[in-house]
Amino acid sequence: MSNQERLRVYTDGGCSPNPGPGGWAVVAEEDGRLQVVVSGTEADTTNNRMEITAALAALRKYAGRPICLSTDSQYLRDGICTWIKNWKRNGWRTSRREAVKNSDLWRRLDELAAGADVQWVWVRGHTGNPGNEMADQAVGRARSEAFGS
Repeated sequence: MSNQERLRVYTDGGCSPNPGPGGWAVVAEEDGRLQVVVSGTEADTTNNRMEITAALAALRKYAGRPICLSTDSQYLRDGICTWIKNWKRNGWRTSRREAVKNSDLWRRLDELAAGADVQWVWVRGHTGNPGNEMADQAVGRARSEAFGS
């Protein structure tokens, strides 16, 4: 399936300070228009947890629909596309035999991704990509509305 046939979705997450109050957002491009479709916050979290949470929200929102999920998080993309295979084989342990951080979220993401038609794409953040920029701004708005920061 080509990228033109997939719904393009952008996800982002972050917190400040890290760890601290965090936010996440999902932006979709439908009919040539970008729009924030869902966002949320957590009071005490990390950047990485918010990145995974945004991807989880996107997969839930668009279950059954082919998507191209763009993220500026190499942690998210590498985790779901490469590292997770070894983590599962090693009983959710890293190559250093340490427990995988955020394994609760990774396990949920793995379950959702297994039943999804999703292409994972890394995009460089803060370089003017309209979908990525809109997702980043939505994260900031969510955090500001929830925590005043």
